[in-house]
Amino acid sequence: MITIITNFAASCTGGGFLGFPTWYKYLDGITVDNLCAPKINSLSDVWLIAAAIIEILLRLAALVAVGFVIWGGFGFIESQGDPAKTAQARSTIINAILGLAIAIISGITVSFLAGRIN
Repeated sequence: MITIITNFAASCTGGGFLGFPTWYKYLDGITVDNLCAPKINSLSDVWLIAAAIIEILLRLAALVAVGFVIWGGFGFIESQGDPAKTAQARSTIINAILGLAIAIISGITVSFLAGRIN
């Protein structure tokens, strides 16, 4: 079997599970048969791994925030005009949207900074 090595020292940009990035997203690596073998060149590459893990956690936080928006929507529907339940549902939706915005902005910032380090 002949294996062809391509993209030597190129960034490992393979897709992760459900659109999440892989932990080695910002590392250099060797691609063999469409599989990436990440390569750690120095101790400073640990920061790139940490940035990828933070990005995964921020995407997970964004998904949780979307879940809370949906939860607040159901609470709003179930409130049936009760002012206390309506206010609680509205508060849940507003807080979830703020959390979603923070997660998105933080994810963009981490991605930008890790791209500049790499």
